[in-house]
Parts: sequence; structure tokens; C-alpha cells
Amino acid sequence: MTQSVVVQVGQCGNQVGCRFWDLALREHAYVNKKGVYDEALSSFFRNVDSRRSNGGAGNITGERIRSLKARAVLVDMEEGVVNEILQGPLREVFDSTQLLTDVSGSGNNWAVGHLTYGSAYREQIVDKLRRAAEHCDCLQCFFLIHSMGGGTGAGLGTRVLSLLEEEFPEACRIVTAVYPSAEDDVVTSPYNSVLAMKELTEHADCVLPVENQSLVDIVNKIKQMSGSVIKRDTAVISSRGGLSGAEKPFDAMNNIVANLLLNLTSSARFEGSLNMDLNEIAVNLVPFPRLHYLVSSLTPLYTLADVNIPTRRLDQMFTDAFSKGHQLIRADPKHSLYLACALMVRGNVQVSDLRRNIERLRPTLPFVSWNQEGWKTGLCSVPPVGHTHSLLALANNTCVKPTFVELRDRFSKLYKKKAHLHHYLHVDGMEQSSFTEALSSLNSLVEEYSQLDATKGRLIPDVPRLHIAT
Repeated sequence: MTQSVVVQVGQCGNQVGCRFWDLALREHAYVNKKGVYDEALSSFFRNVDSRRSNGGAGNITGERIRSLKARAVLVDMEEGVVNEILQGPLREVFDSTQLLTDVSGSGNNWAVGHLTYGSAYREQIVDKLRRAAEHCDCLQCFFLIHSMGGGTGAGLGTRVLSLLEEEFPEACRIVTAVYPSAEDDVVTSPYNSVLAMKELTEHADCVLPVENQSLVDIVNKIKQMSGSVIKRDTAVISSRGGLSGAEKPFDAMNNIVANLLLNLTSSARFEGSLNMDLNEIAVNLVPFPRLHYLVSSLTPLYTLADVNIPTRRLDQMFTDAFSKGHQLIRADPKHSLYLACALMVRGNVQVSDLRRNIERLRPTLPFVSWNQEGWKTGLCSVPPVGHTHSLLALANNTCVKPTFVELRDRFSKLYKKKAHLHHYLHVDGMEQSSFTEALSSLNSLVEEYSQLDATKGRLIPDVPRLHIAT
């Protein structure tokens, strides 16, 4: 059995990460009735016995559960969120060797997070990553969670990403990046996001972009479906969630991202008739190294809330996964070009159901001519708690381009006036060329997607080989 490590950076990264751990523990508690440390738990948790003289590495499956510790590293340059976690219900899941905090924060400045803190804490970050890796028998993947608009999330988060590539080149790096909306209250978020985009394009194996505005739309949709405010103590808003204290404005949005990670990792945590290895995601969905941005959609949406609605028919669930309203970025994949697509199904679903729905949907989904069979499927037998089935779709689709174009436009408005630039250039090691290089990288990415989009109207089958002139 392989293991993975979750690295959560900044306020957003730690809030989403802690909701993931809370929901993952609930799932395992529901499935694991005997209290035995099994392979499913070992994928993301260690079993520590403090009575042992060596501190209890405790990775032996089949033993009784003593004390579960998350395979995680928590990094934030402010203490607030991490302190809340340590005072909340999840305080026993982490220990001090997994935490790294400062007190002053990055001030919404990518350069401070990436260069100042990245250099000052480099050795400590590497040490904590190595410790986490050493506890793994077979390290497979790092999951990195951070925001794109803030200084610590975007700046230090992408510095951690480059360290992961440097220290663990063989381990897969999957990033969940939360993109700011156009109405973001951080004025410098376009700078931070574009500077971070260059790092994600160069150092990640896969990036799952999530937009704040899409999360707001989905939360509102769930509230409408439930007919009122979402009930407490559900998978969306939990009165006993990972953070202590009163419910916060972003809790419901963070839970949707946590559910994305929950479904993404389900086949690594549980058995299934057609399990999908985490490494297979990048191998099958990323035909070109820079184009590794995957659009995710969750269905049915009410698996995220305690809503009294009849279960959606299985076929309808597949249809929903490709509709505009279920995407975690504002995009319509059916009107753009697919490079590849993965379907990760949970619950009592047969392979024949999967194949039937792919054949049904295939004529409506435009795939590139050279990858018409670009489907990857996974079946995990354990459904989300309290539900019969769910579906996570990951699409490598050119529909991400408008998100990047909008981000570029917001960046350019500030950069043309050189607004707020001095805050960045005062940071030791930061030069103006970093901005032009980041913009050039984003322009190149957009152009690559545009070139693929231009082939959409020419989706004809390849000419048979025998007819090709030599």
C-alpha cells in the first residue's frame, strides 16, 4: 500500500486541509468498525503508540488503533488558523514536528512569502517534509493546498512546491489552488496569482484550479436545493468541524474543496473493482507537460449537504458532471475541447454502468482528434457517508483558458500603471523581470490552449495510415 502526504500552506490551505482531515476521519470511522489500523488508514494516517520507547512509528497494519496522526505538514506565517486547529477537535491528529508558523504574515505580498520566508525557513520546511516522508513505507504523492491571491499561500506555497520537486523528484505533486474572484478584497491578488502561476506551470504534475466565485455559486445552489440554510453538522458546515469557535463565512466553500480531495483520494484509501492509482492521473490526463490544469466537477451536489432530496438517478449524475453548474471553476467544458477526462466513481456502481454512460456522453463531448479514447475510469466501492454513490470528474479541457485570460487582464491593468510594484521590489531578491517573466509564461500558456481550441472545428478522424503519402 502506498502513502501520501498533505502539505497545507497559508490560511486558506490550512482551513481546507483541516476540513479534509475531519471528513476523512469520519469516513474511516464509518467503514472501520473494529478499530484496527488497516491499509486504508495507513495511506494518510500513522498509528502512533506513545508508550513505545521509540515514540511509536506505528505503521504496522492489523494492530489496534492507538493514536492516529495525519501525514501532513502545516505551514503558515501567521499563527491564527494553526492555533485554532490546535485548540479544536483535531488537535490530537497533529504534533509539533508537523507545524511551522511565524507571527507577522506575508502582507499579501508574493515576494515576501516566496523569497523572504522561503529562504528563512527553507531548511525547516525541508526537514519537516523529510520527516513526513520517512514515516512512509512507499511514498507516492504530495498534495499541496494553498490559495493564489495571498502572500503566504501563493508565495510560500509555490516555494514549497519547488522544494518538493527538488527533494522528492519521484513523488507525484498534485496542487489544489484556490483562485481569487474578480471582486477579491486583496488589491495585489492579480500580481500574486500570476507570479504563482509561473511556478505551478513549471513545477507541478497536476493542478486542480478552484475559483472562489464558483464555490459561492455552488453553496447558494445547495441552499436552494435544501429549501433553506444548510443544516448544521453536515459535510458542508459542521458544528464539530476541524476548527473551533463559531462558523465562518468561508466554511461552506472550504468544505466543497475538502470533498474534492476526499473523492480524489478515495481510491487510494479504499478498495474498489477498478481502483485508480494517483500516479495514473498525471500519466493519463496530461499529454503535454505545461497543460496540466484539470477542471474538476462534483456530483451530485447534495452529497455535500444534509438535504432531503431523492437520490439522483445514476445516468443523471453522469450528465450533471459535464454541466456548467457543477464545475469548480466558471467554465463550460462541453463547449470547449477535451484533451482527456477521468471519472472517479464511488459506491455500488458497475463497470457496465460506467461504460454505458461514457458511450452515451461521448458524441456530445468534443475530444481532440488524436485522443478520442482519452477516458480514464476508477471505481471505489466505498461511497460517501450516508449516500449510495458519487462522481468526481477531472477534465483536461481548454475551458480553463478564460479563467487565465481574465487573470492576465487584471494583472495587466495594475502592471501598466506600475501600481503597488514598489512593495514587491523592496523585497530582497525580487526584480521587475520576475513580473515580465511570469506574464510571458501565462501568455505562452494561453497561446497553447488557443492553438488547441483552433483545431476544434477540424475534429475529423485521422486519415487511415495506408493512404498517407510518404
